[in-house]
Amino acid sequence: MLRFQVPQFIEREARVVGPFTFKQFVYLGVPTAAAFFLYFTAPFFVFLFSAIVFLSIGFLFAFVNVGGRSFPIILMNFLHFSVGPKIYIWKKGLPAQAPAKAGSDSVYAEPVQEGIQKPKVKLVKESKIKTLATHVETNK
Repeated sequence: MLRFQVPQFIEREARVVGPFTFKQFVYLGVPTAAAFFLYFTAPFFVFLFSAIVFLSIGFLFAFVNVGGRSFPIILMNFLHFSVGPKIYIWKKGLPAQAPAKAGSDSVYAEPVQEGIQKPKVKLVKESKIKTLATHVETNK
């Protein structure tokens, strides 16, 4: 009987450059290169402010995780949500379809289905809870 070692930590990225993964290295390397370029081309205060901003954004992209998701994934989800449609209408009893977008004609059209009757709503004048409370008070 042969024994095999089961791989663990499969979802962990390989460390390529020192303690950093390739993505982390790129997220930190690009702002560092931009700051290096600004050091020689811009006034010192512009370089200093830009370097702090660029490296802060690079650090945010490289190391910040919220709820087990990296910041670039969170940013992409936010942008997709911001740009995409937000209102979906679901009507019970319709066959399964893709959700209808608000404003389309199919949202407001009532399909004609033969043999299906809407349930009738029975209106009650007095609440059963009020009747029960009266009944409990009188049986003391």
